[in-house]
Amino acid sequence: MPAARKARPEPSASVIRMQGSDEQRPASRLLGDELRFHRERLGYTLADAARVIRGSTSKVSRLERGESPAKPRDVHDLALFYDLSREQRSQLEQLLAQAGNADLYARFADVTPNFLKRLIRLERSAEKIFVFEPRVVPGLLQTEAYARAIVRVMEVGLPDSDIERIVALRMERQVMLDQDVPTLAALIGEEVLYRPYGSANVMAEQIRLLLKATLTSRVNIRIVRKQAEMPPYPIFHLTFADGDCQELAYVEHLDGANYVTQKRQLDKYRRLMDNVRANAYDRKDSTAALQRALRHWEQQAATEQSN
Repeated sequence: MPAARKARPEPSASVIRMQGSDEQRPASRLLGDELRFHRERLGYTLADAARVIRGSTSKVSRLERGESPAKPRDVHDLALFYDLSREQRSQLEQLLAQAGNADLYARFADVTPNFLKRLIRLERSAEKIFVFEPRVVPGLLQTEAYARAIVRVMEVGLPDSDIERIVALRMERQVMLDQDVPTLAALIGEEVLYRPYGSANVMAEQIRLLLKATLTSRVNIRIVRKQAEMPPYPIFHLTFADGDCQELAYVEHLDGANYVTQKRQLDKYRRLMDNVRANAYDRKDSTAALQRALRHWEQQAATEQSN
């Protein structure tokens, strides 16, 4: 018996033109990821899905990993089997068009909160994650208290129980950093270190975590100088191990995000990241910047306690 279904807000998607067959594979990964999400959400096995498309479990597995071309009939039959809504089917059809004909679509843009859920699922299969964050400490490097303070600011009016579920999701997202892959490179604006979310003790704890992360071989943190010109929005760049041109960019906006697979656009965001990196401190000076921020917050915490 399949597990109980969990409600999920209906996504709204938009697409634009793209060029080049090299962009098909990242789009196929997005399509496969959505199909796997719905199968697991409903508690179905690979064998269940295989019977629907008259194929093997390995065929379904390859489809969900984006390793083999998706046939429209298979996607249609799986959508019916999973009893997807009209909006969910429309999203799959757009992804299918993007994956199957790279001349038609370049970008998958999601304007619902589910854009972050999709990113989290993709992060787990990435080999390398490169993130630039000008506003807050990247989610993969947040402490629980810091994450809770951010959620309280962003989700005004939510009950505490919902806030704690969101924080738990953010913490679960970090589990993958205990594994061999992916590696993480983070560019963090220096202003972020002094922008308070929570108390001085919360901020000091957060800076200590960043300092601890600099001692590991799998996390590379660079602090971007205060005076540097940089994009006002976060940018993620994910690369995958299975083949050439296996990459995508994720660009977050106020109320949504764009998934970029088109080569020209990927080149644009690579250049943006390179420009930001050129304005970042080296490893030694980045550590020194973190230590300065830690002293600042420890002094603030001591002042708060004395008062």
